Amino acid sequence: MSKTIVITGASSGIGKATAIFFHQKGWNVVATMRAPEKETDLKPDDRLKLVQLDVQDKESIQRAVESSIALFGKVDVWLNNAGYGAFGPVEAGTDTQIRRQYDVNFFGLIDCIKAILPHFKTNKAGLIINVTSIGGLMTLPMFGVYNSSKFALEGLSEGLWFDLQPLGIQVKVIEPGGIKTDFAGRSMDTFDISPFPEYTEYFEKIEQRFTNPNYTKNFSTPELVAGVIYTAATDGKTTLRYLAGKDAKQFWGIRRWLGYKFQMNAVKKYFKI
Repeated sequence: MSKTIVITGASSGIGKATAIFFHQKGWNVVATMRAPEKETDLKPDDRLKLVQLDVQDKESIQRAVESSIALFGKVDVWLNNAGYGAFGPVEAGTDTQIRRQYDVNFFGLIDCIKAILPHFKTNKAGLIINVTSIGGLMTLPMFGVYNSSKFALEGLSEGLWFDLQPLGIQVKVIEPGGIKTDFAGRSMDTFDISPFPEYTEYFEKIEQRFTNPNYTKNFSTPELVAGVIYTAATDGKTTLRYLAGKDAKQFWGIRRWLGYKFQMNAVKKYFKI
């Protein structure tokens, strides 16, 4: 009998690549997104279904859980992938922007976990996989708000790892580095710094670095990350963290073995700040 995975944020990037990857591996896939009626790449069939889910809407989350169970009888893996990144200095972010960053990346994810846990507890089995980022282990310039939401998710996931194992439920974290997606376009909220001109030169220097093809050419593909997610879903281990991408492994290696001061100074040199 095929296993079932539910994926949030499956309309693009890592989420879409993961839906395709698991479907090709014979899994049942529930690909959730805010507007499934607009999806053209993922073609529904007997093992792939598109379901509406907005992580900022608790009712839509509950409906998605119920639909997934009704479609396939059982959910084995819930992948929390939906998210986006706020970019800019903290004081330039409005209250609405900063709170939305946490509503999507953190509180919405908690709502998803709360919604699927009764099903997992009934089955005394299940796996929750949270997509964080290497940015949940270290911070990059101008991404302080985004990185802080991922730091929070890292802490939450570690706590869940302890608390849910006695119930037969596993928790894992995927930590990608840079990804070749349209993150800088549809998945990034850039703060308006016009009221804070003192940041202009610094802001532009960082922004140009992140959009420079010479920088992004070494990013990992969404397909690579999908493969790491598949490994986490199928290896049967209780491992919590899975780094995804050469740059993620390098960055974490530097911070872990040479210390945060060395790593932070290396980032300053890299961005010439």
